[in-house]
Amino acid sequence: MQWTRYWRAADRPVEAMHAHFTSHRYHRHSHDAYSFGVTEEGAQSFRCRGGAHTSPAGTVVAFNPDEVHDGYPATEDGFTYRIIHIGPELVADLLPRAPLFRDPVRHAPALADALRDLHTALREGTALARDEQLVRTVHAMAAHVMPPRPRSGPDGDPGPARDLLEAHWAEDVPVEALTGATGLSRFALYRAFRSRYGLSPSDHQRQRRLREARALLSAGVPPAGVAAATGFADQAHLTRWFRRCYGITPAVYARAARA
Repeated sequence: MQWTRYWRAADRPVEAMHAHFTSHRYHRHSHDAYSFGVTEEGAQSFRCRGGAHTSPAGTVVAFNPDEVHDGYPATEDGFTYRIIHIGPELVADLLPRAPLFRDPVRHAPALADALRDLHTALREGTALARDEQLVRTVHAMAAHVMPPRPRSGPDGDPGPARDLLEAHWAEDVPVEALTGATGLSRFALYRAFRSRYGLSPSDHQRQRRLREARALLSAGVPPAGVAAATGFADQAHLTRWFRRCYGITPAVYARAARA
């Protein structure tokens, strides 16, 4: 059975799809974006740059903007993959020069991990978490074609960004507010914030929300109400992060607090 799940950002030139194909064949086409796919199961084949290529499970497919290609299952069992399209204007905003990928199929575990994490962030993360993961992914892809730039000095003071997150911990704070408060670029902000506080801005905000959640749970507020009061999408979202950070569910924590 074939299936697809599609997501598109409202405020960024970013699209993502998770799909399984057994008989679908893409006609020759191109995208006005950088396109990166991770083959998760099976294998997919395609023609591009005058040659035939196959991407087995675990490899990354990389297409430059306007690069013509097709695509089809390499075996009768088909393939499962995730693909993300990132607009060149967004890449240009984050990198000193536009990258150019020469090899359409790459064994790149770090880039594959970044793409999977970006997929997860696009589906369930806050705007700040999505933006952070997008920056990480763009720099992971650039690392395969560009040498790292030498550090020119300190990135700047991330303190005003932390103060803003503390003041609005339950809100979905846009990255533009943080860069505006610090005068730093997005990449410099994330690097400076992690260097000083040990967490990314979104992780810092989530930790603050979880601490507030613990206090409310201890006070007897039901988990669904806690999720709504602390900025989580719903009770399942709260439970997922509570377990990831503390190893137990909010319900277990609440029972222990009452006992």
